Amino acid sequence: MPVKVIEGLPAIDDLRADNIFVMNDERAKNQNIRPLNLLVVNLMPRKLITERQILRLLSNTPLQINVDFLYMTSHDFKNTKQGHLDSFYKSFSEIKSQYYDGLIVTGAPVEQLNFEEVDYWSELLKIIDWSKSHVYSSLHICWGAQAALYARYGVTKENLPQKLCGIYKSSVEQPKNPLFRGFDDFFNYPQSRYTQSNPSEIKKVPDLEVLSSSKETGFSILAKKNLREIYLFGHLEYDRETLAWEYERDKEEGLKPNGSVAKF
Repeated sequence: MPVKVIEGLPAIDDLRADNIFVMNDERAKNQNIRPLNLLVVNLMPRKLITERQILRLLSNTPLQINVDFLYMTSHDFKNTKQGHLDSFYKSFSEIKSQYYDGLIVTGAPVEQLNFEEVDYWSELLKIIDWSKSHVYSSLHICWGAQAALYARYGVTKENLPQKLCGIYKSSVEQPKNPLFRGFDDFFNYPQSRYTQSNPSEIKKVPDLEVLSSSKETGFSILAKKNLREIYLFGHLEYDRETLAWEYERDKEEGLKPNGSVAKF
């Protein structure tokens, strides 16, 4: 089924080339079905690529989805033109009176900073707090998951010995959970991070369940028992080439990502 976005979004051409039906606003208004309204807080630097990745996955649902993208007005994005943000994104002030069925908060390459050192931290805190009363269910990815766990439960993050970069087998710990319907016992899970949320602190939060983990990655997917909060520490949305690009970028910057088990 289609996803509805603002006409002219660059990702539309790529999605249509993949035979994915993208609907404009006029067509959506003529559909006699109740759509899901979704807000995507895109914190990734290569925003156009992230837009395409997320919209491609959303197209697999049988439901019509209205998608709004949101950006942080308190941050200067160097890799995305302001004209793109003005045309296809909304600010928090524009949407704060609206209600959404779902919220997605992406990752961001700011893991090595303390949360409070991130220049848009206070703005993100407002969004996370707002989501309690204006969003039915939220999904947080990588650093976005770490940030939400810290904001909601005080779960701190800790540095890994070196960056985790690759595709790892992750075990399904709760096979009867609806999120894993149709999954095998193990699945391949892209990881790209320097830090992890503190496992011992996670265990002290009674409302959270560990849904997936592995020896190499630790806890990889958590969820609140009512499934209104979902935390992904990896990147199920990544394209085939994304990890390879990040791995080469890190090497060029003099970093030493752990790519020994990466399958690119």
